[in-house]
Amino acid sequence: MAEAKFVLALLVFLCSIFSMSLADSNDFQYCSKKNYDVKVSGVDITPSPVQRGINTTFSISAYSDKDISGGKMQIDVKYWIFNVYSETHDLCEETPCPISAGDFVIAHTQALPGITPPGSYTLTMKMMDGKKHELACISFDFSIGFFAAAEPKVAVADS
Repeated sequence: MAEAKFVLALLVFLCSIFSMSLADSNDFQYCSKKNYDVKVSGVDITPSPVQRGINTTFSISAYSDKDISGGKMQIDVKYWIFNVYSETHDLCEETPCPISAGDFVIAHTQALPGITPPGSYTLTMKMMDGKKHELACISFDFSIGFFAAAEPKVAVADS
């Protein structure tokens, strides 16, 4: 009887992990109801769920009806309720500048250390122009898998 309860508990746990990995991590929210100059249309995370120790690319599809000559992109990451990471990038390092009016994509690639705890995270991204005017602010959730990526094997050619 105890064995059956253990198997049932294990099955429920595995199903919950599987359903978390199928969750759509690409939904985003604006930080406020403000009418931002840059309209975000989507967020793509590759791979999803994020894996520790390998490169992850966060791509943000957006639109502006004005040219953007440059600016900054501020990224803040929370693990549960704790701020765990902040960084600021030159916008022109994440997408070619000047950004012409119309559709554009901001892509940021980063490898997370192998010691990063698995679980749910929230990323907030603020985009500001050269005069520090906030062009957009969004937040979205993403998950980091329970297993780190395997160390890549390097083939050595015989001399």
